[in-house]
Amino acid sequence: MISRRRFLGSSALASAGAVVAGPDLFGAPVPPSSETASPWSDGFLREQDLPPSIARLTSWADRARPITTAERELRVERARTVMAAQGLDAVMLCGGTSMVYFTNIRWGGGERLFSVVIPVRGAAFVVCPAFEEDRAREQLALGPLADADVFTWEEHESPYEKVAQGLRGRGIAAGRVGIEETVEFRFSNGVALAAPALEVVSGTPVTAGCRGVKDAHELELMKLANEVTLTAYKAAYEAMDEGMTQRDFGGLVSMAHTRLGFSGGASVQTGEYAALPHGSITPQVIREGTILLIDGGCSVEGYRSDISRTFVLGAATDRMKEVFEIEYRAQTAALQAAAPGVAAEDVDGAARKIIEDAGFGPGYTYFTHRVGHGIGMDGHEWPYLVKGNRAPLVVGNTFSDEPGIYIPGEFGVRLEDDMVITEDGAELFTPQSPSLEDPFSNWPH
Repeated sequence: MISRRRFLGSSALASAGAVVAGPDLFGAPVPPSSETASPWSDGFLREQDLPPSIARLTSWADRARPITTAERELRVERARTVMAAQGLDAVMLCGGTSMVYFTNIRWGGGERLFSVVIPVRGAAFVVCPAFEEDRAREQLALGPLADADVFTWEEHESPYEKVAQGLRGRGIAAGRVGIEETVEFRFSNGVALAAPALEVVSGTPVTAGCRGVKDAHELELMKLANEVTLTAYKAAYEAMDEGMTQRDFGGLVSMAHTRLGFSGGASVQTGEYAALPHGSITPQVIREGTILLIDGGCSVEGYRSDISRTFVLGAATDRMKEVFEIEYRAQTAALQAAAPGVAAEDVDGAARKIIEDAGFGPGYTYFTHRVGHGIGMDGHEWPYLVKGNRAPLVVGNTFSDEPGIYIPGEFGVRLEDDMVITEDGAELFTPQSPSLEDPFSNWPH
């Protein structure tokens, strides 16, 4: 049982929370704090003001090996193999995760088309605003497309004609062009109008087909991301005290990630607000005997973690312990059900059966969401562990395993760890939480 009073006051922690103010990347928006006292002047806690559990953390950044150009070259070739199997002549990418995955180009959004087109045969090319050409070539040099053609367009010209021109130059005047799923409609529609002989179709079988299966290096980065987040959670937990707000505790989680050398954080919900899977913006205060549900993660060389923990400051009630035990068994059932060749929906079904058989059913009554989502460079990506998805799991797929039981007006319990499909079944990157009252006893870091 935890009962402690830490030397770091609530007002100092509120100020620490200000470092992560604004919409929380891992859940509900962080509510504003009314406390403004600050023990430092530059926006960061002084070393001597850090809680001991966070002060002892040191950077793990040197453990992260960046993805190489050679690895991205293999990804482009893999994309071409999948294109051929899908009957596609090319794939069009715009700024976003898939562009980074294949090319290492990081390009923000906007109304001007910037696109990388990878044909099934022949050289990839770029369509770029003329005034951005230098910036584009600078980024191209960082990846596998350093020698790609760059077709520029002036402000009064049609970028879509440039896409059509590039395709024609590679023998693609007609055929099927796959559009990455996050490309804005105006861009895909512009290409369709500029090249009516082309069939514009979904490129998801290519992008998700490549990104959904992780190699050893990707798994290494994801494992590190998960270990960083669980270590940050434990450090914040050991600094937790009654009277802190959810903003205070979220600030501790972010500070711990920073000490470990990475950017990360968590949403924090208490008591009845933990029954809302993505929480509430209502200001909350941590009290003895109240459940906390935290959900968050970090990014390591572009690869994400996503971990949820539920615990209590002080003693848990028998009802809380009962629900936790059901939740633990449901998470375990999903893990044990996952294996190569198993339909994705069967993993969801295994966890859902445990929860329903325990009286928290039927269907989505108390377990209100799917059991898991794909995870990798995006926090949520293909494929999904959800009813109706009969796609078979394959070695290298990575998912969250996160059943939940949410009791309106009382509390919610969710346990979430990330898992990888292996030759023999599935493995979690981090150990399951053992209890509500001592959630990190099996994590040595």
